[in-house]
Amino acid sequence: MLRRIDPVEPEHIYTQVCCVETTVLSAHTANLARILFPLVSTNAGKDTVTTTDQTSPTGLVNFALLLAANAILGSAMPMMIILGALAGLLLAPTPGLATLPASVSTLAGLVAAAPFSLFMGRFGRQAGFVAGAAVAAAGGAAAVAGVLQASFPLLLVGHFALGAALACFQFFRFAAAEVVPDRWKPVAISLMLTSGLLAAFAGPEVFTRTKDMLAPIPFAGAYGAISVLCGMGILPLLFLRGLGRAPRMEETASAPAVNVIAVLRRPMVAVAVATAAVSQGVMVLLMVPTPIAMVGCGFTEADAGDVVRWHVVAMFAPSFVTGFLIKRFGATAIVMTGLALLAGSAVIAASGITLPHFYSAMIVLGVGWNFGFVGATSLLADALAPHERAAVQGLNDTAIALCASVCAFASGALVVGAGWTILALGALPIVGAMALTVLWIKRMPTGAA
Repeated sequence: MLRRIDPVEPEHIYTQVCCVETTVLSAHTANLARILFPLVSTNAGKDTVTTTDQTSPTGLVNFALLLAANAILGSAMPMMIILGALAGLLLAPTPGLATLPASVSTLAGLVAAAPFSLFMGRFGRQAGFVAGAAVAAAGGAAAVAGVLQASFPLLLVGHFALGAALACFQFFRFAAAEVVPDRWKPVAISLMLTSGLLAAFAGPEVFTRTKDMLAPIPFAGAYGAISVLCGMGILPLLFLRGLGRAPRMEETASAPAVNVIAVLRRPMVAVAVATAAVSQGVMVLLMVPTPIAMVGCGFTEADAGDVVRWHVVAMFAPSFVTGFLIKRFGATAIVMTGLALLAGSAVIAASGITLPHFYSAMIVLGVGWNFGFVGATSLLADALAPHERAAVQGLNDTAIALCASVCAFASGALVVGAGWTILALGALPIVGAMALTVLWIKRMPTGAA
């Protein structure tokens, strides 16, 4: 039996949580940044970052504000994972379409990434992130209306907007690199990615406390909480100062022409793109239907939310050490470890449907995704010349999004039609084929270390 929550209490709680996130996180990350980074500032109207004296902490403050905004706005991601499956199961005309909201969100990210990049190139990072937060808030509102009216199409509209906004939030890592000196860019990017840990804890907690806020209609309160979180996430963005705009496409027009097909024929480029796509696809294949499978096995929405919470933690927590492991053992070794963990998570998932099975499978899945995805990204970066990166990395992200979309669509039909065990076992041939390909490429004369 789900606990009924007073309509006023959840709003009071998650508003306080957001306020604390904004103030405390900004203060602590500013102190951390003072240790890690020299003081930097960004010249208004320019795209360069210059080191300044102790009296000009503009870049330092911008970094702390970006970190706070990313942590708050990123809290919508785990909530969207949980809600997409459960609300989809509630409103979908057939159970096989239960994961359609998650699939639509993935497709929206594919469609919206380039327009948001161009928007930031014209109007600046600050305007772009505020616009993304506004789109997410509107998506949450549309989803609230969809649940209240029992309208599956309106729910899909809401998830499309949420997916587009999450694509916008991916640019936070680039913005972080733009406000620090060149030698600190990897550290800034890593810290920005690990801010997802706070989102991993905050998102499912807000979901649990707000899903019954508009009872007897389930989940409407949680979608409303996403809108409130996004409104709170705009606050630190309003205090950004002098943040340069994103590079425009015409500024790279003088670079040599890139034959993308020829580049993709290089073995290491092809295997890096394929490994990233497989890592993302297998993660989506197992993660998206997990809440549906858990509820079908008799567990509560709160149980499903907590499993997703620890899965997201496992996705981002290894980022503290993954880069160092790649330096120590090589990208190929980390990729192979990631693929082994992905296979292990599938075996765990197929071996039982108890709560410990779900927890352990999703945690191992998150770590496997991190190793596979980050390792593949490192392989790709090493395999490309500087003038090739923009075109090929864009195609890489497209391949990842397409693979994730296909797996998201397939997961709903598989978990309803074939069952959770068959779905989990279906990931093994994919991972096995990818691992054999990586080993084959490594044994070639041009193979990576």
